[in-house]
Amino acid sequence: MRQSDRRGLVAVPVVLLAGAGVALAGSQGGATLGAVPVFALCVALAFVIQWLAFVPAYLLQTEKFYDLTGSLTFVTVTAVAVALSPSPDARSFVLLAMVVVWAARLGTYLSRRVRRAGRDDRFDGIKASFGRFLTTWTLQGLWVTLTAGAALAAITTSHRDGLGALAAAGVAVWCFGFGLEAVADVQKSRFRADPRNRGAFISTGLWAWSRHPNYFGEIVLWVGVALVALPVLRGWQLVTLVSPLFELLLITRVSGVPLLEKKADERWGGRADYEDYKARTPVLVPRAPRAGGVPRQG
Repeated sequence: MRQSDRRGLVAVPVVLLAGAGVALAGSQGGATLGAVPVFALCVALAFVIQWLAFVPAYLLQTEKFYDLTGSLTFVTVTAVAVALSPSPDARSFVLLAMVVVWAARLGTYLSRRVRRAGRDDRFDGIKASFGRFLTTWTLQGLWVTLTAGAALAAITTSHRDGLGALAAAGVAVWCFGFGLEAVADVQKSRFRADPRNRGAFISTGLWAWSRHPNYFGEIVLWVGVALVALPVLRGWQLVTLVSPLFELLLITRVSGVPLLEKKADERWGGRADYEDYKARTPVLVPRAPRAGGVPRQG
């Protein structure tokens, strides 16, 4: 085994340990299938799906179904949680709908984007290494676990309560975040599809309010999910409310904003129109465009 493969594999046990910790916390006071907590079973399933998908991905040296697999995993584990819970209630089905609708839209969007581009440059230096590529797929299992954790815990918990004002607020917050993410993605896709914008950056629509409005929308919608889940979570299950915080840290510190900001700076940095856009437009949280406007494109 190559040294890079060995280094890559070092992270796998750490990721699995983190997943096991969430599984243990979220399973407290939850439904069981025989002696196995349903929550823990869903966490295990999230990782198994990634590993099964990793095999053909590595053999074919492709990342084209990575994002689609992640979205399908969200749908699968949430549906399994509902199916295996002895008494799913209205809250369970609301949470299922929220996760499924979000995952279906995002998975379809990302899959089409990769097909059009022919590749995902995030994986250029990774997919040839067995260890690093496997770690990437394993991390996706942890992403699903941490992000969907609050929904899974609320679906599988033995404590039931009727939907109330907090759940209604959560649905409203989710709808706002989902709409923001979806509209931003559509605007960017249309911008890139226009030959006149080749080599340009988008600074219109929601992108005049934020340099990453889609990411802000994703964080907000998971806050909505957490609000719907919160009333029925007890004890260690409350650990799963880390979901929106995890999304915030992931997007702002790891794989979202930092990577895209770096690529944009490498491509347009130093250009007056781009530097003006950066100065006028917040990185994440939307704000009305400042007086004077922003150039349509660079």
